[in-house]
Amino acid sequence: MEYAKWRAAVDNFVAENAENIARDIKRLVDIPSVEQPAEEGAPFGTGPKQALAEALKIAREMGLETGNAENYMGWAEVKGRGDKTVATITHLDVVPAGNGWDSDPFCMERREGWLIGRGVSDDKGPSVLCLYVAKFLKEQGITPRHNFRVLLGCNEETGMQDVEYYLEHFDAPDFCFSPDAEFPVCNGEKGVYSADLISDVLNGNIVAFEGGVASNAVPDLAHCVIKADAAALPAADRITVSDAGNGLARIEAKGKAGHAASPAGTINAIGLVVDYLLDNGLCTEKENEYLRLLRKLFAATDGSAIGIASDDGLFDPLTVIGGTICMEEGRLIQNLNSRYPTSTSGDTITAQLTAAAAGAATVKASRASEPFYISADHPAIQALLGVYNEVTGEDAKPFTMGGGTYARHFPLAVSFGPEAALGQMPADLPSFVGSIHGPNEAVSLDHLCKALKIYIYSLLALQEVDL
Repeated sequence: MEYAKWRAAVDNFVAENAENIARDIKRLVDIPSVEQPAEEGAPFGTGPKQALAEALKIAREMGLETGNAENYMGWAEVKGRGDKTVATITHLDVVPAGNGWDSDPFCMERREGWLIGRGVSDDKGPSVLCLYVAKFLKEQGITPRHNFRVLLGCNEETGMQDVEYYLEHFDAPDFCFSPDAEFPVCNGEKGVYSADLISDVLNGNIVAFEGGVASNAVPDLAHCVIKADAAALPAADRITVSDAGNGLARIEAKGKAGHAASPAGTINAIGLVVDYLLDNGLCTEKENEYLRLLRKLFAATDGSAIGIASDDGLFDPLTVIGGTICMEEGRLIQNLNSRYPTSTSGDTITAQLTAAAAGAATVKASRASEPFYISADHPAIQALLGVYNEVTGEDAKPFTMGGGTYARHFPLAVSFGPEAALGQMPADLPSFVGSIHGPNEAVSLDHLCKALKIYIYSLLALQEVDL
């Protein structure tokens, strides 16, 4: 495409709208859109419904046409000359805030050029960028060759029932990209597997055990209440022991949170508590059987200790984390989340976990979304890659990842997003900057503005692709 033809218009548009972008991201971040129990007209609770309503209000303020699929998913669009559709798809729901924030996660703040709040990066910031792509077309008076639809989901983090509903009632776009990932272009995603390891009724020394906020996040806090004399328990790294009264001790662990798809460098707080209980002989043998199983789960994020490791040479090797733990009616329930390559399957993982858990727990699988992969040679993917490399001066190549995005639900889709380097992120991040799914989730406004330029050029380039 002719970049020079559009460069001045794109640069001016982004510069003039930078503050508006920050304002509109705040309008969405300030709505706590964590999934809640369904209500009439709100299939994922009031928070996601309110966030969708606000996003569509922003779109209408831009003069865009909007639609709403029963609050499962909404959209804004610019009609094209033909019958083909290019779409973006982002989500307005977020994971729970979790612990460790130094500001209100649902009141976006700005600090030294950074936006801080739950969802600024995943995925409310990118949602706003997509609306501004449509605004650019509208303001420039461009009637694109292909229709352009900005899809806004409400259930990406906890099941993607929103996109399933949409595709049951509406046609899939001819090409779609999800700005819920990293640049340059992700053309393959690992499978996503989730299961619970459920103990028998233990009737032992553990009175309560809680940890984690979501299946797909490594927990940074966990605690256990156990029958023990707190004063007699030893100190340990990242462990706090306190008297819970009535002959009980509270054992609390502080780890390091992160996303389930990239657990390297994280410290699982549940695993810290498990190790402490086993190392200090605080439980009955029946409890220990279950805890030893969990120790295997936490011992290696590649699944090797629990017998599910796998590598196909195309994707990165399998990863697995323990996301949440709770105690219900005397049973401990540990949820695990795995991202797996093509060399295994959900059924295989279930069988391997069942073998590893023999006598200690029951395995109850709840999700197994198979991996997907689209050839990087497709013209639409090459268009995105070409734009990215032209704008950044890089020679980047497509990649695969462990994260699961909406892209896996569409016939022809990729993820293409600003969650990582882009080549211009500072080498040394400020200490207050956190990652997605962790405390102090943050994104640079300058980074978002550079991403917006890439998205505008990409949408223009896709108009030249025969879909």
